[in-house]
Amino acid sequence: MSIAGFDPETAGNHEEIEQQFAVKTVEHLEAYTKLLQALPPKKLKLTKVDDELFEDFKATFPELATPEAIAKLDEGEMKSAKGKEKWRNFIMKYEKVIPDYNFGTMLRPDAKREYDHDNNMFATRTQFYAIEVARNKLGVNDDIHNELQGKKL
Repeated sequence: MSIAGFDPETAGNHEEIEQQFAVKTVEHLEAYTKLLQALPPKKLKLTKVDDELFEDFKATFPELATPEAIAKLDEGEMKSAKGKEKWRNFIMKYEKVIPDYNFGTMLRPDAKREYDHDNNMFATRTQFYAIEVARNKLGVNDDIHNELQGKKL
């Protein structure tokens, strides 16, 4: 779809759109935090294709497929030219499978900590799902679940 007279290459940022994006992003991370608090992570189902996504993630990113590796992400590596290309190829497989597959969201680089000002990074929805499904299935999010159980959100 194109809009007459609109050139995305020269378009500036619109404050209202950025604010709406920020609100949606915060709503998403708050909802996920509440899910982590409410249910044991191994019981969480984030997408209709969690098992397929997990198997594909392990095959595509074997270097991240251990509890130790997925617990603490290297944002620089993920966002390097090589990392971006590998992730882009992975994400595109889910274009018609995961709603809002490339919508931006926040991800915790350190799974042992809650979201905060220095424990968040921008990721696509598919990256978020792949990483959090892996963390849940590998037991990495168990500690944060137990910590959140002691808090009232």
